[in-house]
Amino acid sequence: MSRARRGLAVGGCLLAVGGAGAAASAASPLSSLPAPVPIQTLAIATWQGMEILAQAATPLPFLVFNGTTETVVEPTKQDSMHLMVMLSDQHTGTAIPYASVWATIRTASGKVIYDERQWPMIARYMGPHYGNDVALPGAGRYSLTLLISPPVAAREMEYAHVWLTPHRVTLTFNWKPPKSI
Repeated sequence: MSRARRGLAVGGCLLAVGGAGAAASAASPLSSLPAPVPIQTLAIATWQGMEILAQAATPLPFLVFNGTTETVVEPTKQDSMHLMVMLSDQHTGTAIPYASVWATIRTASGKVIYDERQWPMIARYMGPHYGNDVALPGAGRYSLTLLISPPVAAREMEYAHVWLTPHRVTLTFNWKPPKSI
């Protein structure tokens, strides 16, 4: 297992994006959030009325909160993006919480270069999503396989018979690293 984040708060379910170098204020911890970053859509799919949207943003530090303690997860120099997977009701746009998402990324030749859990996250500029920082070897065509486990929650009747089994979706995307400023 690579990276320190693998040993972080396994039961963690609340994350927020924090930022180094952002304006700090003793009045509110939210004032240390970074400014919005460009977001690139990688791929989109639907399953039983669930919209599955994969996007990429600049890798940023985030916090894992396990109910009692926080752990900061810093991006590495190798990280090229923050992968975000948004799950939402296709008809209403309402975010779908309490699922779990595992992402696997392969190169065009089939080599696995990323195979990790996506943390359930909340973020001011990115909204609720499942995410993690990812290191890609460079520009090119990639395959993203998402394993989405059913939301573990009480359900209103309109959701009684959907999303009851794990679902695997494979999407392809072309990655071109953003230009450095």
